[in-house]
Amino acid sequence: MSTEDTTIDIPASFETDWAWKGGGVAGLIATVAMGLAIMAMDIELLRVVIAGLYGFEESVVAGWIAHLAHGTLFGIIFAAILTDPALYLVSQRIWKSVVAGIVYGLVLTIIGAGILMPIWVSVVGLGSPPIPNVTGPSLVWHLIYGAVLGGIFPFVKSL
Repeated sequence: MSTEDTTIDIPASFETDWAWKGGGVAGLIATVAMGLAIMAMDIELLRVVIAGLYGFEESVVAGWIAHLAHGTLFGIIFAAILTDPALYLVSQRIWKSVVAGIVYGLVLTIIGAGILMPIWVSVVGLGSPPIPNVTGPSLVWHLIYGAVLGGIFPFVKSL
């Protein structure tokens, strides 16, 4: 047996910090874009359902605040995912980041809006939507969120 040092050098690209601030900013901006699309297509979702998740009755302001908080948090999670060494180059190319954002938006549509939100809606007594509850508009809104998130993240990740 040899007693020589077997230390492995890790390339600097794998020693990146978690860009949580950039993820939060990108998530916030993406949520505004998504929220504007929701307002244009189904304001009741923000006013009744999203506000109602937190016990507010028919408040578009509460719906916006809750939605902005959710989107910012999911932007931070997106940034955390992209710190995986296998994905470190994704945010180096805008098109790759946009594709990653779109895939992320699809996942949020299916898991978040399609499964978790209907359960939450049922628990707080706002109805009992089917599970999964993936609709065309929900898919469009989350794709907007993902595309904007992925498109902005490379520019703000170093905040």
